[in-house]
Amino acid sequence: MIDKHEARSIVRKAVKRVPEGEEIRHLNIVPMMDIMTILLVAFLMTAAEAVPLPLGDVKLPYSQTTEDIAENDVTLTIARDSILLQGRTVMGVKNGGVDASEKKDGALGLQMPRLSRLLGMMRASFNQDLVRKGQKPPDVPELLIIADRTTPYKLLFEVILSSRAEEAGFRRFRLILLEQQGGGSAGG
Repeated sequence: MIDKHEARSIVRKAVKRVPEGEEIRHLNIVPMMDIMTILLVAFLMTAAEAVPLPLGDVKLPYSQTTEDIAENDVTLTIARDSILLQGRTVMGVKNGGVDASEKKDGALGLQMPRLSRLLGMMRASFNQDLVRKGQKPPDVPELLIIADRTTPYKLLFEVILSSRAEEAGFRRFRLILLEQQGGGSAGG
């Protein structure tokens, strides 16, 4: 066993063998900035390659299904100039979007409360009609959405979000697509 004094002398000798370096008084960050600049350029070039094709070059897929459309589904149509519920205009569309006053949080909002309320009333009316006919309302309400092929994705997203709101209560959506080139339409 080594005693306390011997251990200290061994440590002192080891410390003396290690040469003393300069004291660091500043940090040279130029090489680090060079590396970060190179990484930034690489990331920008990678992101530029990942940019999607212009919308004009993208062709929407055609549906291969021949599933019939249920007559009890609520139908919402997104036209170029308006949103229609069961064929009746509910709100206008201008430049691919609805007016900011129609959205819950203004221009930055996504949900359209008036559309949610109208969809909820329409769903309740359809459910009452089914009960009167002796049929059971669907467990998962379905909304049939018909949209123009030039409808902006953001507007479609806002409509779906408004339809999923608690007031409206829709949980399943069916988008209408072209059945085949030059053909009719089918559920998809």
